[in-house]
Amino acid sequence: MKPAIELIGLTKTFGKVVACDALDMTVHRGEILALLGENGSGKTTLMNMLSGIYQPDAGQIVIDGKPAVIRTPGDAIALGIGMIHQHFKLVEVLSARENILLGQKGELALSPEAAMKSLGMNLALDRPVYTLSVSEKQTVEILKVLCRGADKLILDEPTAVLTPQENQALFQVLFAMREEGKAVIIITHKLDEVMAVSDRVSVLRRGKNAGTVQTAQTDRFQLTEMMVGRPMELDIPRTPSFPTAPVLSVKNLDVKDPSGRYLLRNVSFDLKGGEILGVAGVAGSGQKALCEAITGLEKPAGGSVDMAGQRIDGLSPREIINRGVSMAFIPEDRLGMGLVGGMDLPDNLLLKTYRAQKGPLLHRREARRQAEELVRELGIVTPGIGARLRKLSGGNVQKVLLGREIRLNPKVLITAYPVRGLDIGASMKIYDMLNEQKDKGVAILFVGEDLDVLLGLCDRVLVLCQGQVSAIVNTKFATKALLGMKMTGLTTDKEDEYA
Repeated sequence: MKPAIELIGLTKTFGKVVACDALDMTVHRGEILALLGENGSGKTTLMNMLSGIYQPDAGQIVIDGKPAVIRTPGDAIALGIGMIHQHFKLVEVLSARENILLGQKGELALSPEAAMKSLGMNLALDRPVYTLSVSEKQTVEILKVLCRGADKLILDEPTAVLTPQENQALFQVLFAMREEGKAVIIITHKLDEVMAVSDRVSVLRRGKNAGTVQTAQTDRFQLTEMMVGRPMELDIPRTPSFPTAPVLSVKNLDVKDPSGRYLLRNVSFDLKGGEILGVAGVAGSGQKALCEAITGLEKPAGGSVDMAGQRIDGLSPREIINRGVSMAFIPEDRLGMGLVGGMDLPDNLLLKTYRAQKGPLLHRREARRQAEELVRELGIVTPGIGARLRKLSGGNVQKVLLGREIRLNPKVLITAYPVRGLDIGASMKIYDMLNEQKDKGVAILFVGEDLDVLLGLCDRVLVLCQGQVSAIVNTKFATKALLGMKMTGLTTDKEDEYA
């Protein structure tokens, strides 16, 4: 049988950067192929060429044994290729059914009811999307492409915001697709999921296919070595914890959105010096509101935030700094809130220090010296310190952001999804940096989505469910199953065992 997708010598360049370099890859019907690779290895460019966003400079795409030209997403859909993005493309005020029908010309290839029945899905199609859970929204995205006749599916980081229980439900859907003879490509950084769900694994490195292996004949260590070109230690490091007195105290914190709906309700916890407190929860459980209320970006509707004996709730970020409060924030949106993509590294460093400088002139020489130091210390890959930050990979941008904030010697470090979308090498560097700060006595709030990381790196985990604290557990006693239960609001009679 001919491959469902065959890529022959596919090449794509952006200026002097070769994103995909004479890349070969095949995907067969009735299989799940996992696609691995470091940031900048070419995964996104490759999928964008398959889905019609980019066109290759050279090489050939063969679909079901026939050469294909994919100039637009419409061409990709017509060839049975469906892309399910990590960030959903849904209209929140419309129903699930309306989103499935949106933009469709003529009749659907398959009714939503028939698609759900064949894959064992269950969804109330007439509910507005904004009322659906994250996993239900993902179901809508899958139904959108299936109902349009897609039999070759690409899923980009599909489990990034799901609970362990939701992951298993998704895996069952993928297995059902495989049984129906569909070709499935799953892009993920989670090696455990690769081993659990895929039949084969293709590894990209520097724009080339570094190899394709049968999943049953490999392991996490071999896959990591294929990705980075050298053996790596995969255990997430956690240094011993010697916590001091609480540095940050949050009491009965309430946050509302402009319509009056509670984003956080009655949230209380202490964060001690020399510990990493993780924050877990399904997407939209109040993580963003919590970070912004602590750092002065969001005004609480009630409760208090106390740092080192000072009330800081309701103060602006500038007022917090003027009071001498030593706190740093690594926001979720790196190039939106944290850094300016159109500026170089020295100028991004100056963003946090220029107000403290004396005189009308900026001290650029000192900023350049610090930038060069940061590049050396953190192994930041850049053409030079004068390069615009938007030209760097996600991992290098995150190193710049974390390095800048750490250089301020904060007593409290608030970090939201610091390794989201990063490869294993960049992620391990970020973990090392956080552990170094913990060893110095810094109190760290770590908002994450990968439960393995939260359990491996953090000393305790605070679980949010619909804006409320459902548990605070010691990671010595916690499991992924327990955190998953708490994220969905399930209770247990043994709460004290996990404190």
